[in-house]
Amino acid sequence: MSSIIDLLERFSTAFSYWLNWIAGVALVAMLALTVTDIIGVKVFNWPVPGAIEIVGFLGVLVIGFAIAYTQKLHGHIQVEFFVIHLPPRLRASVNALVSLLGTGLFAVLSWRSYDYARSLQNAGEVSMTQNIPFYPFVHAIALCCIPVCLLLLVEFIRAVTEAVKK
Repeated sequence: MSSIIDLLERFSTAFSYWLNWIAGVALVAMLALTVTDIIGVKVFNWPVPGAIEIVGFLGVLVIGFAIAYTQKLHGHIQVEFFVIHLPPRLRASVNALVSLLGTGLFAVLSWRSYDYARSLQNAGEVSMTQNIPFYPFVHAIALCCIPVCLLLLVEFIRAVTEAVKK
């Protein structure tokens, strides 16, 4: 069982690392587009067409694709004021419950994002000025939730194992 958990953790870590690189590329593209737009407006009196929309879509990629790697690094906010004062077994049980709830949340988020993307695709929804379809970005959110689910599942299993051991 331990080898399966380790394999799952290695896979989800590699997947989240790959997604984080995409988020980094999207962030650099956001920066480059914003700088280009500002220079275009201020110097040449010519803005980049659709820059605001494109920056918004890139923001979705930056945030969505960085979530899993941030979870891997335990970079999300956790309020542990009361939990750190609990006995080790109870602390592990609380961590297991939180990880299980998080796994459920991101599983539902992935599933509903996929459904919403399909409905956007069927409806042909596009952005106002550049006619960029919305559905690929919503599919991206659904995809980004998968490694978060896997990482939280690994955390859940490890927390349950720790609670049972102590």
